[in-house]
Amino acid sequence: MSIPDGHPPLPTPAGTGVLLINLGTPGAPDAASVRRYLAEFLSDRRVVEIPPLVWQPILHGIILRTRPKKSAHAYQQVWRPDGSPLAAITRAQSEALQGAWGDDVLVDWAMRYGKPAIADRLASMQAGGARRILIAPLYPQYCAATTATANDAAFAALAKLRWQPAVRTLPPYHDHPAYIAALKASVEAGLARLDFVPDAILASFHGMPQRTLDLGDPYHCHCRKTARLLGEALAETLGGRELIVTFQSRFGRAKWLEPATDAVLAALPGKGVKKVAIVAPGFSADCLETLEELAIRGRETFLAAGGDRFAYLPCLNDSAGGIAMLRTILREELAGWIEPA
Repeated sequence: MSIPDGHPPLPTPAGTGVLLINLGTPGAPDAASVRRYLAEFLSDRRVVEIPPLVWQPILHGIILRTRPKKSAHAYQQVWRPDGSPLAAITRAQSEALQGAWGDDVLVDWAMRYGKPAIADRLASMQAGGARRILIAPLYPQYCAATTATANDAAFAALAKLRWQPAVRTLPPYHDHPAYIAALKASVEAGLARLDFVPDAILASFHGMPQRTLDLGDPYHCHCRKTARLLGEALAETLGGRELIVTFQSRFGRAKWLEPATDAVLAALPGKGVKKVAIVAPGFSADCLETLEELAIRGRETFLAAGGDRFAYLPCLNDSAGGIAMLRTILREELAGWIEPA
């Protein structure tokens, strides 16, 4: 059917879009960029659940005056030639998945805080003709401060569109067999590359205030289930050793989920554990919290306490196993929108 004269131009339908979303990053490893990033991140009511009248004076009067310089130094330790590790890896994941389900499935990526912004990428997909979009926050374990706020931002952007696409969201995949299998293979490969046998292996998840658990957030339970399933999958490799679960990145004075990763690393040498390997199963891509907090500062803490050997095992990132896992779990959510495999 021909388009009537004077009709607004229509984009060529491209079918389906998949938008990978991760937390975010400053645009550069300097104090000014970090300050802008932290101002956006720490102003999110999902992230800091303190009334704004109380929190905003603290944020702008203390935190944004003191923390950016320290955080910028931390980013400088891990910054890559192609930028922030988190952004570079998420972009690589997107590129590796392009064409995974045919030419009519667009794959793109965005950051919840910073750039590329979720609203911009959704608008681009919609303008490109995507009439169905899978919003895919890459958080294996659900938390309101991560998964929900990414979805919030996507829904807010969609609310401004006159012609909205059909939308689905990626559920948590903390116990998905493909995810556990990919973690198992990655950990075993990482351990095989070491020139020592660890006395203990830690699974460090990002921490959350204890209050989130008390209010019914499933994050803690999801982390524990991931660790239990991974420990069971690695039973032969562990050979009787425990997979020790810890939580990192404490912030502020409130009580956070325990045990704390830094406290456990400091205590282990005194218990005769001199060689340690650590993995971060709550992160889909390596970032400041894994590369600086664990691989650098975690190592320093452990060795200063009397440890002998320390190894950080990378996240799944854009490895072959990681991409195969993403293809599997994303295909399941695209069922009915794309042709069966």
